[in-house]
Amino acid sequence: MPATSAAAKPSPSLNAHEFTVDDIEYLNHGGSPLLLRLFKPKGAGPYPLMIDLHGGAWCNQDRTGDTMFNEALAKSGVVVAALDFRMPPAAGYPASLADINYATRWLKARARELKVRADRVGMIGISSGGHQAMLAAMRPRDARYAAIPLAGSVGVDASVAAAVLVWPVIDPLRRFHHAKRLQAAGGTYPEQIDRVIPSHIKFWGSEEAMEEGNPVGILDRGEAVAMPPVLYVQGANDVVHPKAHLEHFVASYRRRGGEVELALYEGEAEGFIRNPASKAAPLAMQRIIAFVHGRLG
Repeated sequence: MPATSAAAKPSPSLNAHEFTVDDIEYLNHGGSPLLLRLFKPKGAGPYPLMIDLHGGAWCNQDRTGDTMFNEALAKSGVVVAALDFRMPPAAGYPASLADINYATRWLKARARELKVRADRVGMIGISSGGHQAMLAAMRPRDARYAAIPLAGSVGVDASVAAAVLVWPVIDPLRRFHHAKRLQAAGGTYPEQIDRVIPSHIKFWGSEEAMEEGNPVGILDRGEAVAMPPVLYVQGANDVVHPKAHLEHFVASYRRRGGEVELALYEGEAEGFIRNPASKAAPLAMQRIIAFVHGRLG
């Protein structure tokens, strides 16, 4: 499917589904449970499954952070599993990727029970969650990410059929440098900048790790990766997630043969979908729903 602009007419809203919400333990690390919040439409299914990865600069928030996205998807007829995963101070990179990879396999192995199909699984992530969604989707069989065994499920992998990136930190190393430059220059900049710099350090530990786990760098280095179709959603005036990083990723992904639909909204800044005053927010949400059903429906 060719990329389209944010100005394209959104698909009409899908019929509203009633859904249930349950918290389920999917993994336990030494007595510390990890939960997922399952949004499950009522009905026979099978439904598409989206795995939601919350933002918070890799170090904050939890499975409740993206409820507005997950409820909208569930109402449209999508099962959503919003994950908790290990974060600093408990563990830094790549522990969260190992939890995400395991959760993907765990959910696929329970496809019948969840009324989903294992070949209709995608990921959605917001900000740092968008980064992790893309990284997990590109490296489903990475030995470090797939290190946690799933008993009784030989042959189930963590590959996904689509990824939705919502203002992702698509280039962690250059975003780190960008934030430090803004801070050093002083003046007016989004308050998030002061929070993300220490979070980069807590999660990654080093600039070398930021580059090793960098989707843009991975593409430019020619690493062999999975390349599912991507929807990339962002405000054109987003200072926290620089447009130049978006453009580099989109160009590299397409050059490597991947498909990217770019939904770039002029005049919108960071976090615009969460802003009730944003006229673009409902259009962006409809765009996400239409992409999920178009790719996984």
